[in-house]
Amino acid sequence: MSRAMTAAVGDVAPACHDPRGRMTLEIGHLGLGSNVGDRRANLQAAAAELWNHSVAVLASSSVYETQPVGEVLDQPDFLNACLRVQTELDPEALLDACKAVERALGRIPGVRHGPRAIDVDVLLLGDREHASERLTLPHPEVASRRFVLLPLLELDPGLVIPGRGPAARALAGLGGGQEVRRVGPPLDVAFAG
Repeated sequence: MSRAMTAAVGDVAPACHDPRGRMTLEIGHLGLGSNVGDRRANLQAAAAELWNHSVAVLASSSVYETQPVGEVLDQPDFLNACLRVQTELDPEALLDACKAVERALGRIPGVRHGPRAIDVDVLLLGDREHASERLTLPHPEVASRRFVLLPLLELDPGLVIPGRGPAARALAGLGGGQEVRRVGPPLDVAFAG
């Protein structure tokens, strides 16, 4: 584990092991969203807080503005970004870390797909396919949402979604709709601890 990761270990236990019992680091991708308050500041705070939960933030996409999708369409537009991260956490522990970040930033459980100050979604974790009651990887909507695919492809133009194929092919297949506008530079990902 890097010195920054060691200094940033939070309350979520690392859990990825190789067959010889050693800890392994995996590259993952997280999606951030906010449509309440200072949206960009909320995204930036989430990127910074991840370091406190055994998640090193390696890179950020640009920030994009999108209209709401899902079950609640009558709400303010979202700012979204994707992060490339590195962690020793297994999928369930990474989800716990993301939920801990949301709680630390004041997210209160509410209406599904409703307004929220911060949303931190686990999109991908290496080449894993994972399914539990709490988490499915790749994220079930990763290949169908332009506001996820554009920033993912900005981070990794050759990205292949496990079990689904190239992300660029998924984006090309979306057709019209789902307007996404780049509205700002990438988030600062430097460890500030």
